[in-house]
Amino acid sequence: MEIKNQKLPDDVFQAMRKEVLAQWPTGKDVNAEEAFAYQKSIPKEKRFGEKLQKAHAEGMTLTQPRAGVALPEEHIKLLHHLETEGEADLLPSTIDSYTRLNRYQEAEVGIQKSRETGRSMLNGFPAVNHGVKICREVTSALKNPVQVRHGTPDARLLTEIAVAGGFTSFEGGAISYNIPYSKNHSLESTIAHWQYTDRVIDMYEEAGVSINREPFGPLTGTLVPPCISNAVAVIEALLAATQGVRDITLGYGQCGNLVQDVAAMRSLRIMARRYLDRFGFTDVRLTTVFHEWMGGFPQDEARAFGVISWGAAAAVLSKSTKVIVKTPHEAMGIPTMEANAAGLRASKQITSMLCDQDMTENPAVVTESAIIEAETECILKKTEELGKGDFAQGAVAAFSAGVIDVPFAPSRCNLGKAMPARDNQGAVRFLELGNIPFSDDLKAFHREKLEERSKKENRAVNFQMVIDDIYAIGKGFLVGRPEGTK
Repeated sequence: MEIKNQKLPDDVFQAMRKEVLAQWPTGKDVNAEEAFAYQKSIPKEKRFGEKLQKAHAEGMTLTQPRAGVALPEEHIKLLHHLETEGEADLLPSTIDSYTRLNRYQEAEVGIQKSRETGRSMLNGFPAVNHGVKICREVTSALKNPVQVRHGTPDARLLTEIAVAGGFTSFEGGAISYNIPYSKNHSLESTIAHWQYTDRVIDMYEEAGVSINREPFGPLTGTLVPPCISNAVAVIEALLAATQGVRDITLGYGQCGNLVQDVAAMRSLRIMARRYLDRFGFTDVRLTTVFHEWMGGFPQDEARAFGVISWGAAAAVLSKSTKVIVKTPHEAMGIPTMEANAAGLRASKQITSMLCDQDMTENPAVVTESAIIEAETECILKKTEELGKGDFAQGAVAAFSAGVIDVPFAPSRCNLGKAMPARDNQGAVRFLELGNIPFSDDLKAFHREKLEERSKKENRAVNFQMVIDDIYAIGKGFLVGRPEGTK
């Protein structure tokens, strides 16, 4: 199937809508004109994009958890606890795994079993099965804006029901909810599906309702070099803007070296604005989200709070608009609502303490930012060339060629030749570049950085470094050094 980065024509889009809304019985309850009116009735202070823009203007970093359970009354109870006891500024509705795979019948069984057992038998909120009315009960019961967070390659029906249901922000993207999450979905199919999602958002935009859109920044969340996640973020921003999205939040997953993390957010803002403006999307409102450490966590709660607080510090010092907060139960499975609230309060303490500090113009940060920008530009330039100016076609070709290569991704579309490792200061560099088209000086930079670590540890630069780095934070360190290395 051929895919192009062009706005879906009205007739094509409306024909698709009839098919999408017929996928599950709750789709029949979506009425566009009535949904526009309902969204317009939502108070300004409960609109996700409005709160983000206010925080951006004030230089504040907002806190947001992940959370979701099967039954609406329990879901409301959970979110209410997080906004009161956890002091969350923004709220999520994390969607269950069956819904993410469009397996709505199995989600329905999970709802019934949850009612029978009195506990959630799903790992999230099945918004499609609950439908528009119940989604509105959830979003209207809370004082803060609520976003849908998920992991769905084909989120078309979920988008329709969620936005009609009063959610004012919708997460995900064609690349970021395919490559890290799926093995067999083609990029052509997910780009087509997410063009539909973004065209739905445009439909509301044209009716005078702005819905915030947030691609998933961390990708696999495991030692992803900033240039890779930033390049994907820029491409997904361009794809969304082409369909008419005007409020975009771009993200990044913490790597652990403070200078690199702040530089990554700085360069993300610079590159995204540059490319959006270059293609004529000067009216797109751009904000950012920093994800606290997505890799392995210590099982000890006190140590886990240390990891959480370090992520919150990096978020606020990078002037991210919001931070996605982890919990002290991260290593043990789904957290209790009390643990989730505790992670939020720990992060809130840090973001409040450091709100007047800004590291984005620190000389070391500016230097690292310039390196990340140069790396990202190499990737984006080649992607645009492969697509002959079309970033949808370019993205497909770039993944096929390994020009964009996400470490540890399960997707068949991902070449999997690039391999990261930490340098001597814990910044993530490339052990193997694969086919990523860096200039010679950038290639030399990465080699030199890993050789510095090699000398420190008295061992060769090799794959064992990668393994050691993956497990390091869970063991209390950032760099996975051999035992006895100081």
